[in-house]
Amino acid sequence: MSAEFPMKLDSMLLQELLEVARGHRPADLCFCGGQVINVFSGHVDQVDLAIHRGFVVGSGSYAARERVELDGAFVAPGFIDGHLHIESTLLSPDQFCAAVLPHGTSAVVADPHEIANVLGVDGIRYFLAATEHLPLDVFFNLPSCVPASPLETSGATLRACDLHSLLPHPRIIGLAEMMNFPGLIHAVPEVLDKVLLFQDLICDGHAPQLSGLGLNAYLTAGIRSDHECTALVEAREKLDKGMVIMLREGSQSKDLAQLLPLVDQHTWPRCMLVSDDCHPDDLIHEGHMNAVINRAMSLGLDPILAITLATWTPAAYFRLARRGALAPGYQADFSISPTLNPWKPQRVFKGGQEVASEGRLLIDPESWPQPQAPASPMCLSRLAAGDLAVTAQAGRLRVIGVQEGSLLTRSILVTPKISGGEVIPDLDHDILKLVVCNRYQPDKPPAVGFIQGFGLTQGAIATTVAHDAHNIIAVGTSDDDILAVVESLRQTGGGMAIGSASEAVTMLPLPLAGLMSTWPVERVSEQLELLKRRARSWGSPLKNPFLALSFMALGVIPELKLTDLGLVDVTTFSLVPLFEAG
Repeated sequence: MSAEFPMKLDSMLLQELLEVARGHRPADLCFCGGQVINVFSGHVDQVDLAIHRGFVVGSGSYAARERVELDGAFVAPGFIDGHLHIESTLLSPDQFCAAVLPHGTSAVVADPHEIANVLGVDGIRYFLAATEHLPLDVFFNLPSCVPASPLETSGATLRACDLHSLLPHPRIIGLAEMMNFPGLIHAVPEVLDKVLLFQDLICDGHAPQLSGLGLNAYLTAGIRSDHECTALVEAREKLDKGMVIMLREGSQSKDLAQLLPLVDQHTWPRCMLVSDDCHPDDLIHEGHMNAVINRAMSLGLDPILAITLATWTPAAYFRLARRGALAPGYQADFSISPTLNPWKPQRVFKGGQEVASEGRLLIDPESWPQPQAPASPMCLSRLAAGDLAVTAQAGRLRVIGVQEGSLLTRSILVTPKISGGEVIPDLDHDILKLVVCNRYQPDKPPAVGFIQGFGLTQGAIATTVAHDAHNIIAVGTSDDDILAVVESLRQTGGGMAIGSASEAVTMLPLPLAGLMSTWPVERVSEQLELLKRRARSWGSPLKNPFLALSFMALGVIPELKLTDLGLVDVTTFSLVPLFEAG
């Protein structure tokens, strides 16, 4: 039996399914002797499952062309990630599918916010085409805030009229995280236009620490969920006022331990588990939604409920028909584990077809049709050493202070190190030069600042993964070293790089919008580890300096960041000079 993706019902197929369900015709498959997770009752049912043409048609005694003995193994519905960014995996959509399928994931709701900042509507259309024939159901919420801030230059601007052109697509199901909650609360017209456009669909939220009257206004506009809660009291207020709470446990943000007490016998239908961001290393060594489920179990959540929060509740909230359960009429998407806790997907089925076994994909990704990807924008002209010079001025120097494991930075004031009338890196105090280059518009001068915490004693690192506009960002010990890594990215169209003016540059190429590789997850992980090891050998104490660097241009998270337009004081949402007058 071979399933075709995407799965579609027509009159003839439905008649055939009904014949099998009535017992008048044998099923394709019958899975016997398993313990099936029932997300409706909260029980484990010892029943046989009849599968036909990719759908569950019944439980109980059925004739079948093939019988599969499970010998007491557990069977769970396919896992659903209700909020993530595919781009954060550094993988193309097809390689992302290949990476998560063996972990039991059958559907995701993605926010293509990153590629939209680079390529606009063309990037979203590419994602839609690239996910059309995958054995993974990929739904999209359209980005609500492109660009994320007026204090940076992105590759595109998405207005309500741009989003409207995408609405007819059947896998567009809503509006992604409304990050501009101040604009929505204060009724900025262009923000209202987007929310009104999606008033009959799902409108997801993004409102960290919003409460009281501001939260009331946010919800009045029609926002229905939030994945940014980090404190239990915040999550309780939002749930009490009607929001669905996405309990996040990803590579970057880990909130489950703080939020899990929110889930009880009354509140669980308004909660779900999500990842938000998954890095290649974690996908390989930990898994995907199975890892989030296992983490919830380890924190004391009932195993059946943990599975329900990654299957039925996201399916119900996002109105994903025929998904999220193993019951008559539902898609035959499931994984089989020898144990309930922890969940270890030994076999994974999509549409009744076995797609992975023992962590190994059984389908060749080369068989999945893929469209031609749009060209990655790179309009940057070659830089010269003088482009990075900072003339010394009176006053103390504003420096960005990096904090390991946090997106937050500190604003530090220091006495600059000066040579020949120019401010230069001060390696004795771990103060390096930071540069952001606009890659979308030619002949724009780079923005230059200084940063503490990267620890490099030689060389430079750079990346085109630079939230949210994804310009080139680089940090280094000298102008020549920075120029070397920036030039390598300019010539190749994007990626991550480490090197110096005197030593070869090592790269992880990211040809898809400067954000994603076309390599399998294992190769991406290996190359990224090579870059990180080189950074550590050059003195960086950071666990992942490339990840840390990617957030240093994010001008919406305090305190101090650098975008292509200059130094941003996030507490006042304004550009500030490098020097603070005495």
